[in-house]
Amino acid sequence: MTVVKAPRPGALSTWGRGATRFGRAALRRALAGWPFARLISSAGLLILGGTLLGFAAWVTIGSQLYYDRVQHDDYASFRAELAAATAPTGPTNPANPRQLLAAGTPVAVLRIPQISLNAVVLEGTSGEVLEGGPGLLRDTPLPGQYGYSEILGRRSAYGGPFARISLLAPGDRFSVVTGEGVSYYTVLDVRRAGDTVPPLGDAQGRLILVTADGPPFMPTGVVRVDAQLTSAAKSTPAMPLKSSDLSPSEKVFGTDTNALLPIVEWGGALVIAAIGLSWADTLWSRWQTWVVAVPVLGFLGLEVADQVTLLLPNLM
Repeated sequence: MTVVKAPRPGALSTWGRGATRFGRAALRRALAGWPFARLISSAGLLILGGTLLGFAAWVTIGSQLYYDRVQHDDYASFRAELAAATAPTGPTNPANPRQLLAAGTPVAVLRIPQISLNAVVLEGTSGEVLEGGPGLLRDTPLPGQYGYSEILGRRSAYGGPFARISLLAPGDRFSVVTGEGVSYYTVLDVRRAGDTVPPLGDAQGRLILVTADGPPFMPTGVVRVDAQLTSAAKSTPAMPLKSSDLSPSEKVFGTDTNALLPIVEWGGALVIAAIGLSWADTLWSRWQTWVVAVPVLGFLGLEVADQVTLLLPNLM
């Protein structure tokens, strides 16, 4: 007969305490050892990769798609306003003359056949507005009116509508459609820093096209195209804004610092997602992790990239 001895009093509790100490020691070793280091390094690589991939994809592909969509929608709405004779004819809302036009409102269609440009011009010149197309400097009159009108456009990102304006030559003719009809311009010259500004006589109109000069995404200065109004000038309404009223983001090479907060918010979401996916990689198989990681990190990376581009100069 086998005799089973009863455990000594306190033996079980001693074993339990030993197991607890062993578990705590194992946890400390896990946190201090390679698994925790791998988690941190994996999350860091995912954050870096998601951000770089999102930025590259947004600048090269996403921004073009965004520009095309905004132009398509704005052209449809502006054409309807022209047909209904409700398109803007000045810096204020036609329905409420005391209210300034909202930033991004379509105000004109610029057609330059020599460089295959057919773009809706929007009100305002901040980086956010110029994502959707060329923008009219808000302290200048509409094209076709007396005085200097100035339109800014991007050189490379978001469709790069003004990428080829430096190829225009004196004598080239183009048109601009506004709520007051069609106006025609003739190019006088392409101007860079230090070049003489062509004088403007009384009762004349001038349109200046402005973008970044130099290689794509590496601006070396500003290039301007001066064009003389050759059709009859329309009357210019009172301009409620002066140059000093414009925000820094609306001026040449301005940046939108309002994008900093969204960058922090979307960046925080990217960090949390990367850490969560790195932890999931220790529980799931590799392919399961990447099936979830690619769309999640791709979306968050694109959102971060969209906001980061607003911190870049508005003419890029």
